[in-house]
Amino acid sequence: MHLDVQDLRNFYYRSALGRAAQASLRRRMVELWPEAKGQTVAGFGFAAPLMRPYLKDARRVIALMPGPQGVMPWPADMPNVSVLTEETLWPIETGHVDKLIMLHGLETSERAYDLLEEAWRVLGPGGKALFIVPNRAGLWSRRDRTPFGFGRPYSASQLETQLRKHQFLPERHVGALYQLPSGRRLWMKSAGVFERVGRWMPGMVAGGAFMVEASKLVYPPKGKVMRSKAKRQTVPQGVTAPVAGRV
Repeated sequence: MHLDVQDLRNFYYRSALGRAAQASLRRRMVELWPEAKGQTVAGFGFAAPLMRPYLKDARRVIALMPGPQGVMPWPADMPNVSVLTEETLWPIETGHVDKLIMLHGLETSERAYDLLEEAWRVLGPGGKALFIVPNRAGLWSRRDRTPFGFGRPYSASQLETQLRKHQFLPERHVGALYQLPSGRRLWMKSAGVFERVGRWMPGMVAGGAFMVEASKLVYPPKGKVMRSKAKRQTVPQGVTAPVAGRV
């Protein structure tokens, strides 16, 4: 079940904990994808808080927000690029996306299989997708006061196995959200320390979320092409074979 867009907006833009989470996720994403010059960047779920670094140089930026979640205009100070869409039927032509970011989309979807099929469809050859999901071993997935406490949290092996079934090749993964999921002043002051120390710890254990970068695989048609051969007609016994006459 998708979260309401108003709740997501209030968390990421109107709470200190949400702004800190946004900064942590964006920082890790930019380390993986420092630029997207001349490319088409799409986000699904509530990926808008992470996509601002690409607005300047990307050829096109699209923020896809699923119908059950709702939509909000984004960005606030520029022409709107957010779109309300069916969860598994995006208004994007096949193979036109270079980079895809999925945040609060996969773990809350009741049609994860079809959603990954749609994500694979819109990616172009050599396209990259970044799946950001709650870490089932982290503290954030156990706190329902944040968006990471809803839906199905994943382990790294669970997500990578699911991606491979849909012709995605997992290439890199990093952890994020090492600070405690609390808005108390003491823990917020210590957030920077937790984030720096967390980078040296196994991300799949310590982080509240993890990111898996995957590329699109395009396989050749499976099986062999069978060529049909015309059967040679036999002449029944007792019947004279036809002879070509002179015209």
